[in-house]
Amino acid sequence: MNREARESFTEFVAARSGGLIRLAYVLTNDQHAAEDLLQSALTKTAIRWRNVRDNPEAYVRRVMYNEQIDRWKRRKRETALAIALPEQVSGDHSGEVDLRLSLEQALLALPPGKRAVLVLRYFEDLPEGEVAQIMGCSVGTVRSQVHKALARLRELAPALAAHLEPAGG
Repeated sequence: MNREARESFTEFVAARSGGLIRLAYVLTNDQHAAEDLLQSALTKTAIRWRNVRDNPEAYVRRVMYNEQIDRWKRRKRETALAIALPEQVSGDHSGEVDLRLSLEQALLALPPGKRAVLVLRYFEDLPEGEVAQIMGCSVGTVRSQVHKALARLRELAPALAAHLEPAGG
């Protein structure tokens, strides 16, 4: 990498690391794993910097999503046991905490692709077209995957149903 490319890459990393590490944390739910995921994605981006410098953030995000989906698949193959919530949650019993735990458990039960499309669409608040580009599929596929993922979340965690309704409906 020449000096000019190194400087522009360094500027990109300095400007976008905060947002990218938050996304990595949402994908991994672990600070150390998030840092590893982001570092890996930035390394791959640095190698291809000349080709991606027009839209590097989209490239980094796509690398992170793809790597995390691979990690989820690998973990799923390694262990077929589902993580079960205890029957009684100790500590804070507020509805918000219970709801958050239900959401986390339901998300963990979704297939990796559906989980990723929900993160992109609702956590990242990306338009369907951009989600389709990142996921390498059509807008129609994104819509159908979001619809199916939300329906599955309603089945897995009925308490979330009221929170999963589209705005205005």
